Amino acid sequence: MIAGLAIGAKIGFIYLRGEYRYLLKIMEKAVADAYAKGFLGKNIFGSDTEFQIITQTGAGAYEVGEESALMESLEGKRGVPRIKPPFPAVVGLYGGPTVINNAETIATVPHVISMGGPAYAAVGSERNGGTRLFSLSGHIERPGVYELPMGYNLKKMIYEVGGGIRGGRKLKAVVPGGSSTPVLLPEEIENLGMDFDQLGKAGSMLGSAGVVVLDDQTCIVEFALRTISFYQHESCGWCIPCREGTDWIKKSLTRFHAGFGTEKDIDNIQYLAQNMLGRTFCPLGDAAAMPTLGFVKKFRKEFEEHLNGKPCPFAKHVELAVV
Repeated sequence: MIAGLAIGAKIGFIYLRGEYRYLLKIMEKAVADAYAKGFLGKNIFGSDTEFQIITQTGAGAYEVGEESALMESLEGKRGVPRIKPPFPAVVGLYGGPTVINNAETIATVPHVISMGGPAYAAVGSERNGGTRLFSLSGHIERPGVYELPMGYNLKKMIYEVGGGIRGGRKLKAVVPGGSSTPVLLPEEIENLGMDFDQLGKAGSMLGSAGVVVLDDQTCIVEFALRTISFYQHESCGWCIPCREGTDWIKKSLTRFHAGFGTEKDIDNIQYLAQNMLGRTFCPLGDAAAMPTLGFVKKFRKEFEEHLNGKPCPFAKHVELAVV
């Protein structure tokens, strides 16, 4: 509602990905309550201001997190990205100028208004103000979503906020910003703050702030396979580098994890990932390539340990999947 007032819009959409349809009733009740209290509708509080909110769900696709694919889905079409320019602020939903933000971004606006911009910015680190919702998952004692200041120390987040590594095991690696971000080693997080600047300097990204903790019993090859399997499944297939690249990397890693890989496969996996970077309509191709390159670069020795028919050193039994 604040965003609509700020830009003079008369209608706003709240879009839920299909997998989150179970939240729709909660969202619709909140919107209905806003209408009942007079915050939404025509002539709000006796003024000439009008603002309507429509809730909409998709059929279920990671791809519609990309803004132009989301607009395609809202218009009832297949959720594939548009060629830009024009950008949504010029030609967006139904051809009109459109502003698109994540719910988390919109949710900070009331706090900025109530606290004041400088005070809100002072909560976080320099050039990275405010708070962020950090999702802690993986091999951690207290997984969950925690709101913390930007720049919060990653090691402290894992061991104090998250309660440390599950079962008292040792830390092997951390994916700091969601599955698309390059992996970090334990020695790289000693004095690392969770913000855009510090993670960029460390060779990774803050991304969605989804922190995945991996213990010393994790097979990185298997983790790389699970990661690329997700992106291969969620690729919309619109552009060749992403569609073919994710599929071939998945096939290569499947064979590799089963012990049927060759040393040349390691370089081929890197080659495939590098040729996806910057060659797709939307960032999904990059999101699949970047973590793959990080796994191979920092854990090449572990990849080599799977060569020549050797079983995975972290698993009792590995079956070759048919793909």
